[in-house]
This record gives sequence, structure tokens and C-alpha cells, in this order.
Amino acid sequence: MGESLTLPVPETLHATYAVAFVTPPADPRELARERVTRLTEPPLRDLVLRMLDSPLLTLDLRPAAGFPPLPADLLAAFGATRRELVGIAAASHLLAVRASYRPGWPPAHEWATRAIAGALGGAAGGDRPVPVIDVFTPQVLGDDRLRRSLPGPDGAVRLTDWILLPHTPGPDGFWFTTKGLARFGLPELQTENVPEHLVGPWGRLLNGLASRLLGLWLERLAVSERPVVVELPEVVPVGLRDVAAAQGDREPSHREVDVRLRLDTDEEGEPVLTVPAAENGPVGLETLCAALFGASRPA
Repeated sequence: MGESLTLPVPETLHATYAVAFVTPPADPRELARERVTRLTEPPLRDLVLRMLDSPLLTLDLRPAAGFPPLPADLLAAFGATRRELVGIAAASHLLAVRASYRPGWPPAHEWATRAIAGALGGAAGGDRPVPVIDVFTPQVLGDDRLRRSLPGPDGAVRLTDWILLPHTPGPDGFWFTTKGLARFGLPELQTENVPEHLVGPWGRLLNGLASRLLGLWLERLAVSERPVVVELPEVVPVGLRDVAAAQGDREPSHREVDVRLRLDTDEEGEPVLTVPAAENGPVGLETLCAALFGASRPA
């Protein structure tokens, strides 16, 4: 058994958000500056304005036909309402807000692009919401949800506002895969053949695992200026505190379980972290859930 996993560190991370306008602003950069200055509290305001004034962030406003079409089916699958999809289809122009940044904390590329897209969407909203699309997911972000996801004065965010946990049924159970850890440079997590009665608890455990891994990843990145690889343990403890932290909550209990990881590649050849079901198959997943949450098989 190995003791650690060697993960490549991306040189640069990228974020893209789209704002769908029926009537586009004349100068989106100046409008963004005005709205962010007036409505965003520091220290996030200062970070966003620095990114807005740097070559790391671009605003690209074009007629909607000048961009590839947004994936309406995926947006609907990830929660877009019919009204939001109609708004996107009716847009005459799209604004692409793009940024790049190095891996580490804070994730300035994500915070700045999301804040600017939200500020511009809110400026043009009126009585009809202007859809803001997180292209990475892809997902439409309502104004309230978008603002809640941004860091407060202490810089804290809820990880579950930045990752999704889609799961799809298969012949032997559900396939889980995270969608969002790559925002921070980490491989996504995946587990296959999760029994139906474990969908809820296993999803919570994966959220906790994502939170613990992100903390370990950021600690390792901070050790050197430009690491090429990072070593993470093959076996990672996950506790109720990690599950709560992913939701932005606190948990007094110290209860933990050890979760084993395996470094694989996905269909596109990208690294992915698999949580195997151990040698006894899905029973191993149930044992982990039972040890952490007290979950049990229904009668």
C-alpha cells in the first residue's frame, strides 16, 4: 500500500461567468467598477477591483450569436428554471467575464468573476432578472444565491456553494462525482456503485472529504512558491466537523473515519480521485457511513 498520492499542480486556474443581456451596457467595465465599489464590502471589494484593473481579468461583450450556445439541457439538469432558460434564449448579447489566477488561497479568479457577473446582472435586472451563468458547472445563479456564496468580511465561504455533487443511477448503484474541486486545482472525487439507501449519507461524507482535502491541498501549496506537484495522504480522516464545515456550520463532535483514495484518470485523461468501495464492495461504503453518521440499511 502506498502512503501518499502525487498530484500535479496546475500552473494557472481559470473561471468564466456569462451574463445574458437583452439590452447590453454601454461600458460594462465602468459599470462593474461603479457597482462593485458601491455595493461590495471590503476586503472582497478591494480584491475584485484589483482584478478588474489587471490583465488577469477580461470582459468580452458580443452579440449572443458570437458565442457558442449555452447548454440549455445541462443548465436545466442543474436547476435552471423555465423563466431563466427563456431569459437566456431571449438575450441579444452575452458578456463573458473571465479570469485566471494561480492555485492557492484566496481563489481570486473565482471570487472576482462571480462578484463582477453578479454586480452586472443586478445592475440590469429591473423587474426581470438577468441570468448569470457559472460556465464551469454549468449553472444559473440567482442573485440571492450568488451573493450568499461570496466571502464575508472574514473571507469564509461555504464549500457547498462552490461544488456540486451530481449522482447518476447505474445497474449496480449510483455514480457520484464532484463538480467544483477543479476550481481550486484539485482533481474531482468520484465513487461508483453507491447503493440507493446511501445516496444521502454518502453525499454528506463526500462533502466532508472535499472540505478536508481542500484544507490539506491549500496547506501544501503554501509551503513553496510554485510547486509542480503536491503530496497528499492516500488515507484521509473525515469527521463530522468536516461535514459541517462544508456547509459553513460548526460541529462539536470529533468523530472521524478513515477514507482511502486512489488516483485515476477520467475519460479525458484528467486526474480524478476515486473513493473505492474497499474489498467488500458497497458494504465498505455502508460501514463508513454507519461509523460516521450511524446510518443503517433500511428494513
